[in-house]
Amino acid sequence: MGSDLAALLALIMAPAPLVQPAPLTLDAFEAVLARHDSATLALEEWCDMRRFASPARITAELLRSGAPPLPTDVPRQLELGPGETVAQRTVRLNCGDRALSIAWNWYVPDRLTPSMNAALAKTDIPFGKVAASLNFRRKAIATIAGPAANCPPGTISTHQAMLLLPDGRPLAYLVECYTAANLAP
Repeated sequence: MGSDLAALLALIMAPAPLVQPAPLTLDAFEAVLARHDSATLALEEWCDMRRFASPARITAELLRSGAPPLPTDVPRQLELGPGETVAQRTVRLNCGDRALSIAWNWYVPDRLTPSMNAALAKTDIPFGKVAASLNFRRKAIATIAGPAANCPPGTISTHQAMLLLPDGRPLAYLVECYTAANLAP
């Protein structure tokens, strides 16, 4: 019994294992983005891993200016049908007081429900959360190290992607400029 007590005391007195902080590398950040069809869910995971805010909630701050013009090939890429139009939403995605990305989203309102369109127009809910019930998937077009055209200074990575509905129809074309705040301590 004495050796059992000694083993228990040794276990209790042993130093706690060190908890390794989430890696701060761009590769680790890109790996989190790659795991998700929704940038919102990826940023929530990253925000939680990095403990930027508790709870880790991503909000979409609507920006009324600064959107680049509609890229000329986007209507073709969105495979617009007769009478369909393209809407545009520019947002700053935040976690707590950190601006994690600036994003431009060109989407087809006719492929969303009326309540989804109202939420996009009037709330701080990110597109990915608003449209989540549509079960879209993400198709990467390009990832650029650093800023692409129109991205703000300090952009560490730019993503261009399409969101596709389960039947393959395009829902949205995205340009996302991820900020250095993602890697800051």
